[in-house]
Amino acid sequence: MTINLHKVLIRITVTLALLLAVLLLALWIKPLDILRVGANYSAKIVCSNVFLAGRDPEEVLRSDVQAPGIALLRLMRVAVDREHRVVHADLLGFIGHGLAVARPGVGCAAVPDGDLDFATHASIAPPRTATATAAAAAAASDSSSALASGLPVAGAVAAELWPDGNTVATTSALDHVLHDDSLAGPGMRAIVVVDHGRIVAERYAAGFSAATPLLGWSMTKSVLAGLTGMLVKEGRLTLEQPAGWPAGDGREQIRIADLLAMSSGLRFNEAYGAVSDVTRMLYLERDAAGFARAQPLLHPPGAFWSYSSGSANILSRIVQDAAGSLAAAYPAEKLFKPLGMTSATMETDEYGTLVGSSYMYATARDWARYGLFLAQDGIWRGQEMLPPGFVAMMATPVAASGGEYGEGLVWLWGADAIQPGKNPDAAYGIPTDTFWLEGHDGQSMAVIRSRQLVIVRLGLTPASDHYQPDSLAKAILDTAKQAAPLSLAVRQR
Repeated sequence: MTINLHKVLIRITVTLALLLAVLLLALWIKPLDILRVGANYSAKIVCSNVFLAGRDPEEVLRSDVQAPGIALLRLMRVAVDREHRVVHADLLGFIGHGLAVARPGVGCAAVPDGDLDFATHASIAPPRTATATAAAAAAASDSSSALASGLPVAGAVAAELWPDGNTVATTSALDHVLHDDSLAGPGMRAIVVVDHGRIVAERYAAGFSAATPLLGWSMTKSVLAGLTGMLVKEGRLTLEQPAGWPAGDGREQIRIADLLAMSSGLRFNEAYGAVSDVTRMLYLERDAAGFARAQPLLHPPGAFWSYSSGSANILSRIVQDAAGSLAAAYPAEKLFKPLGMTSATMETDEYGTLVGSSYMYATARDWARYGLFLAQDGIWRGQEMLPPGFVAMMATPVAASGGEYGEGLVWLWGADAIQPGKNPDAAYGIPTDTFWLEGHDGQSMAVIRSRQLVIVRLGLTPASDHYQPDSLAKAILDTAKQAAPLSLAVRQR
């Protein structure tokens, strides 16, 4: 009897092993969509952080991909081919076939169909001058190090105060606020405070610096709004023009203004953590804008508000097409270069379309430049780059959002509403003319126009941490009230 039982156990073990082997083989041949999403996400995040931010791939895998706590991602393994600028990612090292490629001038793109030849030769922007970008990053790093050590900063450009150069002069009171971990929040990587055009406080986590490009996630949408405004000023777009669907099912009534206000009426599931419209668009589709454009109409255009990264990527394609010969190079040439955002890269998808919903990398200081640009109503060094009133339009509440969202891809509330329809910022004493750029995993920027104050906070802070940036903004506002803005004192010298 004992021998027979032993044989049965052996047979069961062998059978289970064979079934497991067959399952793994099937998943290797045709992985489930959820596994492909995880693999392409892992490859894309590692690729961008390696080739744009110069970070170590294994550290990125641990801290950016696996640390937030999604069990599936903890089993991902990556391989980086630096010569061909390609990253592979797979569950357990062989399931999922995740792939991403770095291309000159436009960062990294997920390659969900595995067609590296197409992805490599897709119509994309010409490269920016690598030496100029590297020199700017090095200057920022050297300036930050010198200031931290109390040494004088050498060089004519570096010696000028930001944003004209790389020198910053912070205040001890505000530095103290930023170093309060309860205000900075878990996973903080960078905070920059701009008061009347000058950086007056900043903080970086270990391993990050003023020269580290960081992902803004959906803060990118607000940059896309600025690009749209620039094309309106150039006469290439109007807010009332149709967004390009043929007549027939009601989608032809969608205007550019509706895309900016997240009121297109198109069906789009923005849920993360599974295979939804947004994760499929970003990690399973070659053409993000094409996928979003194909969604059916659920509501009359302009009548219903629903947050949608799909709408942003439809607008990205429209912006890119309106830019003409510059195409995907338009952000770099027309916005980043004039503002001195030398670290900024808005990435494209495999097809070559700007991913204006999600993928812009820039240093915290360069994110702050864009915030200052908005605080100054789209004027930079005397040049009016946005139409008059465009920033005010961006911050005008979309009625269907209950006052939570603006007509130009910005949030009007920094904290989650406790009571529906009631702005929670008021409880913190934050001025009513404030609007917010916000992104996944705790990215935020408060633009407080009446105070000419910009507060950038970047990091990796999952929603499960329940971090709200309002308390940080309140502490900075309260501290700044106690003294004249540092920038004014500097001007008076």
